[in-house]
Amino acid sequence: GAFLLYWSGQRLVANLVAPFRRDDAAISESLYRYHSRRGRGPNIVAIGGGSGLPSLLRGLSQHTANITAIVTMADDGGSSGRLRRELGLLPPGDLRSNMAALAADEALMTQLLRFRFGKRFDGDSEADGEISGHNFGNLLLAALTGITGSFDEALLAAERVLAMRGRVLPSTLEQVTLLADVLVDGGAEVVRVEGESEIPKAAGKIKQVYLNPADAAAYPPAIKAIFQADLIVLGPGSLYTSLIPNLLVPDLRAALEHARAPLIYVCNLVSQAGETDGYSVADHVAAITAYLPASRLLTALANSNVRPVYAEPANSANLHYNYVRPVPAQDVHLTTIDLVDPERPGRHDSAKLAQAVLAILDRGL
Repeated sequence: GAFLLYWSGQRLVANLVAPFRRDDAAISESLYRYHSRRGRGPNIVAIGGGSGLPSLLRGLSQHTANITAIVTMADDGGSSGRLRRELGLLPPGDLRSNMAALAADEALMTQLLRFRFGKRFDGDSEADGEISGHNFGNLLLAALTGITGSFDEALLAAERVLAMRGRVLPSTLEQVTLLADVLVDGGAEVVRVEGESEIPKAAGKIKQVYLNPADAAAYPPAIKAIFQADLIVLGPGSLYTSLIPNLLVPDLRAALEHARAPLIYVCNLVSQAGETDGYSVADHVAAITAYLPASRLLTALANSNVRPVYAEPANSANLHYNYVRPVPAQDVHLTTIDLVDPERPGRHDSAKLAQAVLAILDRGL
């Protein structure tokens, strides 16, 4: 079943991709040349995963096309996890989410790439075949990988097919697994949890996270992007399962240490169950700096509006967001501003977030 999906997906997009295939140069150089011709604007690298980062990219794309998103490859749940297990594919979900945010027709492409096969088209009953539960965007990247022959060529083809205002890169091309030591029973016991999707389910306090293999090689174009950046932004996104896994790739962490660009950490708006219950901004900053090079200076950006007015107050009664308190952190310059999207009060407002990030860059941190 999975093989048939894979094969049919290849047939579906082959004609779209054929004009973009490149055999005359290394893929990393193709990526570099392609994006060096993009529009002007600050060269910004954003590092994270697939949930919070698209909010930042969506806003930044209105100011610059020189955007590179670097995302974790530790996802093992849902459609991505199934494609990893059944096809040996690198997890496409986080890549797909961020690609949609940078697509030229973002509203349409977000709907298309997010589309999840679940219900039968001839009725309301749930589908139960092999395709059920898969996102179209994940299947598209799987098909592109088969057509082009490699995952990195598939990403280049997808950028062109989607007319993206920027690029999205994996932090590594290796199959990696995220592990965590979690304090349970009030801290009386430490358990080792394996798998990104399993960590929040442990219902304890995360003590430490690891990557297996610990020496996973960084994706070279990601390293190149970091060294060429005018600004590097960490987040927003799940602290332990989206942001920190990227910092566990040794070469990527070393690149952050030696890069000339300033570094901003964007703190999440709300706490995340199973990961950051009860965390303040200071707690988030302490966690992220523990995985950064000791010499790296950090500026933090956090939301100041912990009691937002909802766009539709009548519908707000059942919303119980635990907003992260803007408690300052030591040795870190903290900027606080209202970043809440009134239409989606648990998420960042893309325009507000991008403007705040660019304002920090303009004033020289």
